Parts: sequence; structure tokens; C-alpha cells
Amino acid sequence: MESYLKENFGEVKAKHSSEEVLQKWRNLCGVVKNPKRRFRFTANLSKRYEAAAMRRTNQEKLRIAVLVSKAAFQFIQGVAPSDYTVPEEVKAAGFQICGDELGSIVEGHDLKKLTFHGDVSGIAEKLCTSTTNGLSGDNDELNRRQEIYGVNKFAESEPRSFWVFVWEALQDMTLMILGVCAFVSLIVGIAMEGWAQGSHDGLGIVASILLVVFVTATSDYRQSLQFKDLDKEKKKISIQVTRNGFRQKMSIYDLLPGDIVHLAIGDQVPADGLFVSGFSMLIDESSLTGESEPVMVTAQNPFLLSGTKVQDGSCKMMVTTVGMRTQWGKLMATLSEGGDDETPLQVKLNGVATIIGKIGLFFAIVTFAVLVQGLFSRKLQEGTHWRWSGDEALHLLEFFAVAVTIVVVAVPEGLPLAVTLSLAFAMKKMMNDKALVRHLAACETMGSATTICSDKTGTLTTNHMTVVKSCVCLNVKEVSKPNNASSLCSEIPDSAVKLLLQSIFNNTGGEVVINKDGKLEILGTPTETALLEFGLSLGGNFLAVREACKIVKVEPFNSTKKRMGVVLELPEGGLRAHSKGASEIVLAACDKVINSNGEVVPLDESTINHLNVTINQFASEALRTLCLAYMELDNGFSPENPIPVSGYTCIGIVGIKDPVRPGVKESVAMCRSAGITVRMVTGDNINTAKAIARECGILTDDGIAIEGPDFREKSQEEMMKIIPKIQVMARSSPLDKHTLVKQLRTTFDEVVAVTGDGTNDAPALHEADIGLAMGIAGTEVAKESADVIILDDNFSTIVTVAKWGRSVYINIQKFVQFQLTVNIVALIVNFTSACLTGSAPLTAVQLLWVNMIMDTLGALALATEPPNDELMKRTPVGRKGNFISNVMWRNILGQSLYQFMIIWFLQAKGKEIFGLSGPDSDLILNTLIFNSFVFCQVFNEVSSREMEEINVFKGILDNYVFAAVLSATVFFQIIIIEFLGTFANTSPLTSSQWFFSVFVGFLGMPIAAGLKMIPV
Repeated sequence: MESYLKENFGEVKAKHSSEEVLQKWRNLCGVVKNPKRRFRFTANLSKRYEAAAMRRTNQEKLRIAVLVSKAAFQFIQGVAPSDYTVPEEVKAAGFQICGDELGSIVEGHDLKKLTFHGDVSGIAEKLCTSTTNGLSGDNDELNRRQEIYGVNKFAESEPRSFWVFVWEALQDMTLMILGVCAFVSLIVGIAMEGWAQGSHDGLGIVASILLVVFVTATSDYRQSLQFKDLDKEKKKISIQVTRNGFRQKMSIYDLLPGDIVHLAIGDQVPADGLFVSGFSMLIDESSLTGESEPVMVTAQNPFLLSGTKVQDGSCKMMVTTVGMRTQWGKLMATLSEGGDDETPLQVKLNGVATIIGKIGLFFAIVTFAVLVQGLFSRKLQEGTHWRWSGDEALHLLEFFAVAVTIVVVAVPEGLPLAVTLSLAFAMKKMMNDKALVRHLAACETMGSATTICSDKTGTLTTNHMTVVKSCVCLNVKEVSKPNNASSLCSEIPDSAVKLLLQSIFNNTGGEVVINKDGKLEILGTPTETALLEFGLSLGGNFLAVREACKIVKVEPFNSTKKRMGVVLELPEGGLRAHSKGASEIVLAACDKVINSNGEVVPLDESTINHLNVTINQFASEALRTLCLAYMELDNGFSPENPIPVSGYTCIGIVGIKDPVRPGVKESVAMCRSAGITVRMVTGDNINTAKAIARECGILTDDGIAIEGPDFREKSQEEMMKIIPKIQVMARSSPLDKHTLVKQLRTTFDEVVAVTGDGTNDAPALHEADIGLAMGIAGTEVAKESADVIILDDNFSTIVTVAKWGRSVYINIQKFVQFQLTVNIVALIVNFTSACLTGSAPLTAVQLLWVNMIMDTLGALALATEPPNDELMKRTPVGRKGNFISNVMWRNILGQSLYQFMIIWFLQAKGKEIFGLSGPDSDLILNTLIFNSFVFCQVFNEVSSREMEEINVFKGILDNYVFAAVLSATVFFQIIIIEFLGTFANTSPLTSSQWFFSVFVGFLGMPIAAGLKMIPV
């Protein structure tokens, strides 16, 4: 079976499966009782094709718009005033431009219209906003603006009501056929025996069908609500906005035209808008147009489109168009209907359901044929084959109903849905554990992860940074306390302090602002915040230093260059460049240094050695080191030129402390015992990385720490030798990370989880089996590429995700083991009995009840077991593990054999043992068989809680769902036997018969325990 599944259903991957592969397995699913339900949680391929077509159209539109705007640009001087008139309702609201006009300017890249409306400042005026202070006004004004221009949300499909799920559950082919059988049975029964007697069989089947439908619909509806809650969480995105003169974080869904948004590397543009000011703004429009070439946005080409991503640079943008008026809104509305890709387990279990469905269909046809042949041969012997009574017609109908019910029980429709149920349950619980799962498949893939490649900063460490040591003017000083910092000022010359503050306050991606309470607030990444705090502790005034110089050019930090730069126009004239970044890289670009007297002197060997020793000293104390440097530029420098990369003067080095998170060491040890290798991949100095890796327990005596540039140079043979031993990779570029992940996945067949927070991590997150993005420090681009978002940026949460992943995988295995046992026994019992005795012991109503126990209720009980710490003591499944393992086959076949022998024994000897005789003896015996069969399943469900452990009662009461399902099954079984005899074809049993049924079921547990001792 496993090889058949691998061949036909094994091509679907956890990520990036092609549309052809997704279509192929759908075509292979031959026996599907209810396509609407079976394929509910699979991708809607037709909607995906629609979205792809939309992207192509966008690409063409934008290409034409750019060409037209270029042409228009040449004739812009001779522009005649356009005949645009402001609609009355817009005027009444106090604005001078409507939403459609704004949309056509940005979406059409229409420079002609933009010039007519007075460029960006003119549009800001017409939108009653300020490009410096943003929107101002009370809620009434904001509501008016919202009424005119709309909200920044895209249209979503209406949530389905409970009755839609009931309707979908009714679409089950076999239930429809049984419904027809019930209807015919009712008519024939009433015609022959009157309403009181003749309606029982038909009504029994109808009641069973309705029960199955409502239980199924309730389960599906609850699942859909869980997915809805998760979807809401996925969409929580906030962005920096200036409103009422204050910079603040806001949800992108509260944005309105006229808002001033601050964009930086890794952000997603939240609405259509116009560029106000900024530097080196490079935009990736591939998500909207499929075009991979990035676009430069400047004052000459100021158009920013919603949904595109900032690849480089930073800027202020004025929002012009929001929500469904943007192309992104329309595209997202279509894409959201495309759904998530189905997971490999869902597809595999669809394969299992198809195989068993075909077997079941074959058995059902043969059973029906055998039963009909029995009736015909009896009538032939009696010579009454030309005369048919109503009773015999009812018998035929009953045979048909039994055959159809065999298909109901044999096609395990619930298998693929159990995956979704288990995943939905796990995703909801993981949300409480601070992990947001974006793609269903990640949940199950994480269970088989063998390697985690983790970032250092913010994941293994707390991301609360402070400058604790500095080496300014070659003077090493501890500056962790404020008075230490102020005494540093007295020890170094004023000119050096001035340069240091100029470097800290201008060459930064952060800002010091005054918040609504009138207090100073530092905005920016933890590294920038630490440096700005250091600058303020030296007595610096951020705004005064910023206003003294004019910024001419900015090159933001990125993880490839590992440095950032800025060019300033000084108040006394002249240009100066400041550089900041990885200490050894910036120091290598210096040829001069400021000495303790504040003089600029050439860097000689002894000074370089002193600085390198200082860097290594700081790094070995687990400090992040940054070097600050500057150079004077000649006046011939143009902002179009890149900032020079050498010839700098070193101002100083700072050591930033970022403590290791509590609990990380224990989590790493837990990963090791679970067979998961943890590797640290960081852009930091190798000594800092090694110190932190030792503290976390990642770097062991036999492990290797390597630098990215060295790793890059290795040949394939060398890589084969060293990769298994690499535990730390320092000074790595995003490409190094990507190479490591790719090698681990392809050459070593590992299942790799990767953490990332920056834009440049997106390729590695995309390449990995599971991409984990950081919720706090992560950029929007990283989150978009990830499968799971770690909301608290904590490594321990990653271990929790792995634990839940294993739990999902094992829970589904338990359920499959339980369901296949019921399938096999129900199939063989009814088939052999029909062949040998000419009648089936389990009727249609009884089989429907058994189907519900094993399908919906069984899935609820077994697929929602919470994880335990024992899971992390097993080795991971990895890429090659068989889903239906030998252990499962042993348990399934052993348990099936036992149950079959019991039922067969009852059929052969039951009447004799219990002294049954008279007209009701067959009915009582069949009731006893049905009751024993159900109790075998009840106790088998308990045995299935553990596939290899003998003790199956551990933690049973912690899972209240399991306890509730089991209690409900037993309760309803008693009612069916004792009180619903006429509908369910049962007869009340004596206490000895009840004891026998329960004892036989219970006996299955020691047998299951004995089976677990057989090695496989």
C-alpha cells in the first residue's frame, strides 16, 4: 500500500506543489462519497488560475502605464488643464478630489494628471492632509473620509452558516441512496403492514442518516470557526504612521487616504500611494505583476502600489487609494478564495480512502450478489420465482441497503478530514502558545523536522540591547551605567564627542520622537535603540544634531553588506560620510583613527592589533560589536554615486549586550534528546556567536563554528564532510543561509526548519521545509515567506511547534489505526456472513451508527490528543518514514483477527451458549453481535491512544474530548439496544449478555497490550 501511495499520492509536497500535481491526485480519487466535503480543505485551482490571469493583466497594464507616462513626461510642459470636476458629495465632505481620480493617477502611473493636480503637495492639499503632520482631526472627520474613500480592507467571501454544512453533509452519495431505500421501504412497509408496523425500518434509516448528517455538520462547522479565528490573526499587520503630528503604530486596516506612512526595508506597501520623501527606494512588484525586476521609486516616479514590497531604502508615503479600489485588493479577494494547498498527509489519506473505497465497493457488490442469489435459489426451489410478495421485495431492498451501507463503512471518508480536524485543533492551541501557523502543512511537517537553523539575535537572545562597553579614541571603557557614560565625555576631547554623536544620531534607521505624553520615545530596531540610548546618555540632543546637518544620501543596512552609510552636508559647508556596521568589515575600510588627544592619525599595525584585540575581547564576552567611522568627501560627490567603501577614519567601537533568553538552554537540550540538531546561523562576529552558542548548549566540543566567507569557498566534497558537523555559522550572508538549507535538504535529506526576520531571509524561509518568521522583529516580507510566525520571537516556542507537529502526526496515525480496524472487521463480517448464512448480522442502521463512532466521533477523540513530553524523546520521522508503519499494521491485523474471531464464534455458537430459541433468537443473536462489536471498538479506541506503550490510561482524563466521546458512545449504545429496538433492529439484552459484550470488548485491551510486545 505504501508504495502505491508514494507512486500516486506522494508527489504533493508540503510547499510549492505545482498545479498539475494537485490536479493529478484529485483525478485518482475514484470512490468519493461526498466530493463537497472531501475536497473542502483543498486548494480551489480554478480561483488560482483566475488570480494568475489577473497578475498577467496587471503586468501588461503597468507596462503600458509606464510607457504612456514616459511619453506624457516629454509633453508635460504643454499640458492643457484637464476637464476634471469634483463630485458634489466629495465637495460637501470638504475634499477636492475623488477616490476614482486618485486611483487612476497611481494605478495608471499618470504623471499628466499628477502635474495637473499640483503634484504630491497639491494632492495633499486637496485631501486636507499635511505631508509632515499627517491627518489631523477628530473621529467625525475620519468617518467622513472613510465614507468618501472607503476602508482599507478587501472583500471576503461570506462566512458559511451551519445550515450550509448540513446541506454539504447531505450531498453524500451513499446517504442519498440510503435515503431513497428508506423512502421505498416506508412506502412498501406501510402498504403491507400499515403505518404502525411498516414504518419502523424506513424511519430508522432516516433517523440514522439525520444523526450522521448533524454530527458531521457540527464537527465541520466548529472546524471552520477555528480557521476563521486563525485567519483573523494572520491579518493583524501594523505599520508606522504619522497622524496628528505624532508617529505611531497603526493597523493597516485603519489607514485612510491622506495618511503619512513610513516604509522601510521588508515592509509591504499597505495601500496605493505617492512617494513624499526618502532614499534608495527599491520596490519589488512581483506579487502584483509577476515582474521580478525591482522598480526604483523617486520624486520623478512617485507611484507606490499596494501589496508590493520594499526591497531597499526607506521613505514617507502618502496614502491615496485603499481597499477594493486598489489592484491588490481585487487580487487578494480572488486569491483568498483559492484556499490553502492541501497537505501531504491529507493527500496520502485520500489515497488510503480511495484504495479501501474500491475494495469496499467490490465487497459490497459481491455481498449484494450473494444475498440476491440466496433469495433466488430459495424461490427457484419453491418454484415461486414468478410470484413476488411485498415481503420479498422488502428483503431485496434490505439487501441493497446493506450493500450500500458496506460502502458507507468501507469508504473512510473521515480519514482526510481527520487531518484537517487535528490540524485545526493544533493550530488553535498553538496560537495560545504564541505560534501562528500560516500554512496547514507546516503543522505536520514540523513533526518530522530533523534540523533547526536558528537566528541568534532575538530568537536565542532577548533582543533587549544596551551598549555596555566602548572603545572611543582608543580608550576602552565600561559604559553600562549612566554616570560611566557621562564620565566618558570628560575623558575624550569635545571634537570626538561631537563626531560620535553626529555619527550615532544621523547614521541610524531609528528616531527619537516626543510621544503624546510629551516624553522622549526611541523608535527603531533593538540595535539602533541601544545606540541612540547611548547617544542620549552622553548628553546628546537628537533633534539639534539632526537639524544641524542636511542628509544628502542614505544607504540602509542590509545583511549582505553588513554596514550602513549616510552622507551629510555640514553647516560650515563640505560633505561628510558616516559608516557603521560589522566591526571587522568597517575597520578594514579605515586607514586612520582618532587618538586619545582627538587627533586624526594613520592606522599603524600596533593600533590595528589593539583594535582587533578589543573587538575579540568584546566578542568573547558575548557582546555584539559595531564600528563607527567617518570620512570627509570632496564637493564633487553626487548623491547618484555610491558612498565610498574605503578611506575612513575610525571613531570607535561599541560592545552591545544582548542576554540569552531564559529557557533556551533547556529547549536546545530537549531538541537534542528528540533527535533534532540545532544550528545557529548569524551575521554576528564569530567570537560573539561562539560565546552565545556555548551558553545555549548549541556548540559542543565536536562541533564546528565557521564563517560565511569560508563556507562559500568550500567545494562540494568539502561541504559533504563539514556540513554534518557545523553548529555555528557566523558572518553569514542570506545566500550562505540559503546554501546551507538547500544542502541539508537535498544532499542530506534532512527536514529543515529555518528562522528568519529580515527581508533577505525570505529565500531561505522559502527554501526550507518549514519557514519560521519572527512576529516582533520580523519584517512583513519575512512573514509572507514563512509558514509559521513565532509571535514572541522565542526559541522555546519553536520547540513547542515541533512538539505539536509530532502530536498531530501521531494522533492521525492513531486514528488511522483505529479506523482501518473497524473497516476491515465490518467488511469481512458482513461479507462472510452474507456468503455463508445468506443474511448480514449488522443492519443498515447499525452500520451507520458504527460509521459515526469510527468516523466523526473517533476523529474527535483521537485526533485531538494534546502533546506530552514523551513525544520529544523519540527520534523524528524524517523524510523517508512510512505513514502507515509496521507497528500500525501489527496492531490493525492483530486486533481485527481477534474481533473477527469473536463475532464468528458468536455466529456459530452464540445460540447454543446463551440458550436462544424461538422466533426472536436470530434478532437477539444479531443484537449481541452488534453490541459486542461496538464495545470492541470502544475499548480499541482506548488501546489506540498509544501505539507502542502498554499503559494507555496515562493522561486519559486530561483530554476531556476523549472522555466525553467515549461516555456518549456508551450512553447511546445502551439507548439503541434497550429502547430503540424497533428502529435499529435490536432487542433488549439480559444482564449476562451485557456482561459478555462488555467483557469481550475489554478483553481486546490485554490482547492489544500483548500485540505491542511483538517486535516488528
